[in-house]
Amino acid sequence: MKLAETVTFGGSALDRAAELRGTVHPKGGQAIAFWRGKPLVTADLSAVLRLPIDHRVFEDAPGAPILLGRDEEGTLIYARELSLWAPEGVDEVALAQFADPTEQVHPAAPDAVFAELRRVMVVLTPRDAELAATGRALFAWHSIHGFCARCGAASDIAMDGWQRTCPACGGHHFPRTDPVVIMLITRGNSVLMGRSPGWPDRMYSLLAGFVEPGETMEAAVRREVFEEAGIRVGAVTYLASQPWPFPASLMLGCAGQALSDEITIDPAEIEAAMWVTREEILDAFAGQNPEIAPAREGAIAHFLLRNWLAGTLD
Repeated sequence: MKLAETVTFGGSALDRAAELRGTVHPKGGQAIAFWRGKPLVTADLSAVLRLPIDHRVFEDAPGAPILLGRDEEGTLIYARELSLWAPEGVDEVALAQFADPTEQVHPAAPDAVFAELRRVMVVLTPRDAELAATGRALFAWHSIHGFCARCGAASDIAMDGWQRTCPACGGHHFPRTDPVVIMLITRGNSVLMGRSPGWPDRMYSLLAGFVEPGETMEAAVRREVFEEAGIRVGAVTYLASQPWPFPASLMLGCAGQALSDEITIDPAEIEAAMWVTREEILDAFAGQNPEIAPAREGAIAHFLLRNWLAGTLD
């Protein structure tokens, strides 16, 4: 396995059992519970909890299970969303935060908690992280695609959650993933960093942006960097990718060589940008940089910067 495949949410080689979608499955299997996008994990937040598919907690999950894949022993793994459950004392403000710190306990699973995936992603095994990311992304897609994009009629879940079909016009709709380029733009010993409005204090990351229709990945890198920071970029190479289910992106990590160094930000795009030296990034990772906090662990920006510092980028 290449180093690039060890990024969070990647590298577990999950067998997605695609040949079983839309067929009659063997009885049994295990299921992962979700509530508002949060997977059910052990109380110590170290593992995704897999329950029997007929566990009592799923009485609050009216929809059909989504087939995520098959484990090494051949057990089918599903995901179910507890859309009927309404825990008491929910803090809606906290739930909307960048990394929701709250936990919810279902009475049928008192030794487990629903936890925000961003909080637990770096302690989960690669397999648990991939399963949780896949389930979260699929439920997010279904939540906003209940109607046919062709004719507007209500659509139905099909193919074990991997498709929606329209009974009115026969249209087929498939889960969406939005390609996003995220760029390690360097010039000499420095890397280009930026921050968006509303981010926590001192938080800086690599620049990123959506790939537009009809655009190559390389062209998207050059366009986004110029739009956000006014920097021209020459050679662009691909480094690594990361599924990012918040709600449904595929982050395409790229390296680019800056052809200029004078920054002119677009305030509609970002709040600030700066060139940061390798030594300053090292201090940030060590928690010793008063101006910059390290990129969030688990995100591909952290992965790219860490390997840039170590000289281990593929």
